[in-house]
Amino acid sequence: MTACERRTRVDWANQVWELLDVYYPKAHKIRLVVDNLDTHTMASLYEAFTPDVARSLAKRLEIHYTPEHGSWLNIAEIELSVMTKQCLERRISSIDSLRLELAEWVTARNRNQKGVDWQFTTNDARIS
Repeated sequence: MTACERRTRVDWANQVWELLDVYYPKAHKIRLVVDNLDTHTMASLYEAFTPDVARSLAKRLEIHYTPEHGSWLNIAEIELSVMTKQCLERRISSIDSLRLELAEWVTARNRNQKGVDWQFTTNDARIS
């Protein structure tokens, strides 16, 4: 994915297009987990693309919205915090520099495979 200057519907739709057509062109269905930001909708695809392109993308997409509260969100927040501390806590002069910095950080982070000690079990969820 690519860092953008804004977070508009068209920006999000272009990210989805890149995911589907560049990274996973052979995938019949992608399950995408997103937060509840108002740009994360199928309508964004129709705003960005012609109806036939938007429809072809939408058919390959299964969107699941995250709950507003949940223990697993802590893991995502921790990862974002690490990214901020290791990569973003300084002035970055341009969007191109930001993209390069983020790409290098992601590559290193994925290579190092930092794990999470997940302790919330299915039984815990049933009790909750």
